[in-house]
Amino acid sequence: MVFANLYVTQPLLPMIAEHFAVSALQSSASFTITTFTLGVSLLFYGPLSDAMGRKGIMLFTMCGITATTLMLAFAIDYQSLLILRAVQGFFLAGLPAIAVAYMSDEFNADALMLAVGIYISGNSLGGIGGRLLGGFLGGNYGLAGTFEFMALLSLLLTMAFFWLLPPSVHFSPKPLRLKPMLAQMGAHLANKRLLLSYLIGGLSFFIFVNQYSFITFVLKDAPYQLSAQFIGMLFLTYLSGTYASAISGKLGKRFSQPVCMMAGTVIIIFGSGITLLPSLYAIILGLLINAFGFFLTHSTASSWVSLNAQGGKASASSLYLTFYYIGASTGGIYLNVFWQQGHWSGVVLGSWLMLLVVLCLGYWLKKIGHSVKSKTS
Repeated sequence: MVFANLYVTQPLLPMIAEHFAVSALQSSASFTITTFTLGVSLLFYGPLSDAMGRKGIMLFTMCGITATTLMLAFAIDYQSLLILRAVQGFFLAGLPAIAVAYMSDEFNADALMLAVGIYISGNSLGGIGGRLLGGFLGGNYGLAGTFEFMALLSLLLTMAFFWLLPPSVHFSPKPLRLKPMLAQMGAHLANKRLLLSYLIGGLSFFIFVNQYSFITFVLKDAPYQLSAQFIGMLFLTYLSGTYASAISGKLGKRFSQPVCMMAGTVIIIFGSGITLLPSLYAIILGLLINAFGFFLTHSTASSWVSLNAQGGKASASSLYLTFYYIGASTGGIYLNVFWQQGHWSGVVLGSWLMLLVVLCLGYWLKKIGHSVKSKTS
């Protein structure tokens, strides 16, 4: 539910640009403003859930998502759409900020690695579903019809969540105090093993998700001239990422998590190169490869944070996701510079430059992780 609502506008960016008479970069703000407010809000929900519990906050925010989605159906101008998407981002942060902490309370370390991988594969399925629904509904029923359907779906899924999620068993509340909370955030950022994983996750998403935004404009124009429905189907390439997330726990145990992050980054570099071939099939293949590489990196980085946080797992996970979604909200501005100069080839060049930085960060994390492990043994 959460990620379907987040990503439902992405295949509709060309339609939004045409409907409201705005540019490609301006239309992408309907997506990036939501990821920005989501990322900032994550800092609030993690510590709050450490004090007040997990399930109630998640339910409250899911109700907020449902309400704002319905209101989006009645947005009369682009400014109203942006404001509502910004508010929606605040509510969308509730579950992602808390879900991994909820699992950390209930599972042991080995089970947590597998659980996080499965959870993130569920996130990717939500992203796929939202984009598919956005493309299909937008092409047939317009923007208002798309948001009305998503509001109904969100209501049904919120009710299912209420009935099916067990209450926390091992949760221990902690007082909500601003000074210790800020000190804990500072400790997480001072921990190089966490900070590097934050940067790896954030910069990877910085590139990956915004590539999809720009490729929608490539595929709408000649020679492809795809409709909104077919552009929405493009996001089925995320299914390879679903698989990568599901197996990331096993790969992390076998090869170490920093190695998996580096491998995922190399895979994205390779997949991005394939999209340069002048063929729709090559673009689809390249995006399939990219999705596998990105979700391998993201899943291992996310579980690495949970396993290496020294207390305050919810705030540690929230910080990771803050970097992650702020990366998503700013990557479009970075890649737009390359888009203006070289169209899709420019976007790929900009992607390669940043991914090389990510690869270096992964190598640094591997060296730190190895040294700490050696000292411990």
